[in-house]
Amino acid sequence: MTLEILTPAEMYQADALASGVFGASSLKLMENAGRAAADAIIARFKKRHVAVICGPGNNGGDGFVVARLLAAKKWPVSVFLTCELIQLKGDAALMAKKWKGRVHPFASLGASFAGRNRPALIVDAIFGAGLNREFPLAWAEAIAAAKVPTVAIDVPSGLDGLTGRPIGACITADVTVTFFRKKPAHQLQPGRALCGEIVLADIGLPLQVLEEIRPRLWENSAPEFHALDVSGHKFTRGHAVVWSGPELATGASRLAALAAARVGAGLVSLTGAEDALRVQAAHVTSIMLKPAESDSALVSLLSDRRIKAFCIGPAAGVSHALRRKVLDGLKSGPACVLDADALTAFADAPQSLFEAIQAHPERGCVLTPHEGEFNRLFSLLKDSIESKVEVARRAAALSGAVVVLKGADTVIASPDGRARINSNAPPTLATAGSGDVLAGLITGLLAQGWDAFGAACAAVWLHGEAAARVPRRTLIAEDLIGMIGL
Repeated sequence: MTLEILTPAEMYQADALASGVFGASSLKLMENAGRAAADAIIARFKKRHVAVICGPGNNGGDGFVVARLLAAKKWPVSVFLTCELIQLKGDAALMAKKWKGRVHPFASLGASFAGRNRPALIVDAIFGAGLNREFPLAWAEAIAAAKVPTVAIDVPSGLDGLTGRPIGACITADVTVTFFRKKPAHQLQPGRALCGEIVLADIGLPLQVLEEIRPRLWENSAPEFHALDVSGHKFTRGHAVVWSGPELATGASRLAALAAARVGAGLVSLTGAEDALRVQAAHVTSIMLKPAESDSALVSLLSDRRIKAFCIGPAAGVSHALRRKVLDGLKSGPACVLDADALTAFADAPQSLFEAIQAHPERGCVLTPHEGEFNRLFSLLKDSIESKVEVARRAAALSGAVVVLKGADTVIASPDGRARINSNAPPTLATAGSGDVLAGLITGLLAQGWDAFGAACAAVWLHGEAAARVPRRTLIAEDLIGMIGL
């Protein structure tokens, strides 16, 4: 199931629609949020003394609910407030009145941990995802100094819910309980790591609010594959072509070709210089070899209408000759995947690449840069303070291609504004050649008729899933091939 991701602004809109249009009680929603957080705590921890730290807004109101519900279960609870009680407004003030225990000033938190009856768990209900000012370092240090597990409500305080980056200091949570839909900060790094375990709770917001908001960002999820055509043959499954690196750099393209075949392309061919293909011939069996060293030979090859996808770039060597071949590929019929050197080759002339992509908007094109390649090709965006999602969206709109901005929090963005964040990739994928496998997966899916955005999203998820299946503490890129599609 693919779930939407809501920005903090969209979440505020959802809350407003729920209470204003659909008649949900905002106080009831706060009660439900606090109950979900209390339930998550009870499910994960043995009964212990809890310090609930409440802030001045609705996040603090959630904290007062948590404190009341835990106390009702006979948990020892101490409440600390970062402002004066009189400063609380609206629902937060009403929830604070329902708390019958003492409210301690936040400044006394350190003293409580120095006493005999010290808390053994902290609930961070200070600030939520909409934080717009720096979180004080002294506050973060005071909480970290306690050295006890921390449960955050919505996001760890100090974390920008939109970008996933801290604003000033930031609390590190062991568990984060959020509501209705995740925010970008729950998926983007370093936010995802700062959140710890993420619990998504239903608090009764009507799903109709999503029809009004129409979000354009989703969590990436497992793709759905249709049953194979019983009357099909290799060409109905799609012919994919991968440009080979030179004689002493053939491995990357070979990984891409094998991945394209393993993900289901009916036929995969490696093309390039004959001396390189002779090396390839010593390593591949089911992959076809088609010499096409000259520009005209490549154009002739790609004119075959049975070829549905073309991948170029893995270890291809940055050169003007490569640039010409990329442009030739973009003028041809197949969908294109441009990876690695095919991107860097245009670092000093990105507009020529973008114009070639945009000249054929009907033909799918996917760019797969890691951060360094992205900064070289999209130099105008490299210093942006926007979120990784917005940067990827801007790059997609600028280039006219689907952009897969790789990393631990890979973002897939379409020129039309749709985007997904992927979170299933383990850190073992940080190894040479894994990106070549990903390029091949996208190519293989494009060859089978997937649209560019769908192919990119599916391939990124399959890539992470394959890595997670490798039964080793570390992996090499070759390990991924056999794990694809299991």
